[in-house]
Amino acid sequence: MVILIMIIACILGAIVGLNAPMISYTYSSYLAIAIVAALDSVFGGIASVINKRFDMKTFISGFFGNAILAILLTVLGEKLNVDIYLAAIVVFVGRMFSNLGIIRRYYVEKWTNKIAEKNK
Repeated sequence: MVILIMIIACILGAIVGLNAPMISYTYSSYLAIAIVAALDSVFGGIASVINKRFDMKTFISGFFGNAILAILLTVLGEKLNVDIYLAAIVVFVGRMFSNLGIIRRYYVEKWTNKIAEKNK
């Protein structure tokens, strides 16, 4: 159910993105880091569904909290003339790969068990 909602949201986001005006170069770094933070939350949500520990309040607070924190780091970095947002990208992408590994192992094990049962 949650995965179906995420797929529908991605499709709607793509449709809106194709029809929306272009984002100014000034705000592109903010949007990019917010998207990476949001994707980290989405992959974390999928991994927690697999581990049967999903909580909607935790997901929503993490989704918006991560995006806002990442944007604030980008703003602070611009004020200090330091690329602090790179640290956020490294952390979020690292967590995304970790969660993707959990998701991948779950489905590989599920498919392997299904094939083993079929061959019996």
